[in-house]
Amino acid sequence: MTTTLFGIPNCDTVKRARTWLDTQGVPYTFHDFRKNGLPGASLDRWLRAPGWEALLNRRGTTWRRLDEATRASVVDAASARTVLVANPTLIKRPVVEWQPASVVTVGFDPAEWAAHAAEKATR
Repeated sequence: MTTTLFGIPNCDTVKRARTWLDTQGVPYTFHDFRKNGLPGASLDRWLRAPGWEALLNRRGTTWRRLDEATRASVVDAASARTVLVANPTLIKRPVVEWQPASVVTVGFDPAEWAAHAAEKATR
């Protein structure tokens, strides 16, 4: 099983994350939300852990472009799922499924990632 990084290629945070993985020698597969779609089974796992609130990017332009009623309707995992499926760029990026540990992280945190990369290297 390979670690998978989910995001969009033109996102600055995704670019930094990919550079970090490459520099650290961590093998990974890149999944582009725009080209490859949003995998439903993965989204369901992410909504459970790390959770819908961590996954939903309320600071980006996609969120600000939504109408007020849609934004107000996002109150739990089910409503977040509906909005995320319709607008995959609302997902805070990058999302990484670290293998073989089956841990999911959201966002780029080099210190946290170093721990996951070290764990991956010992398995």
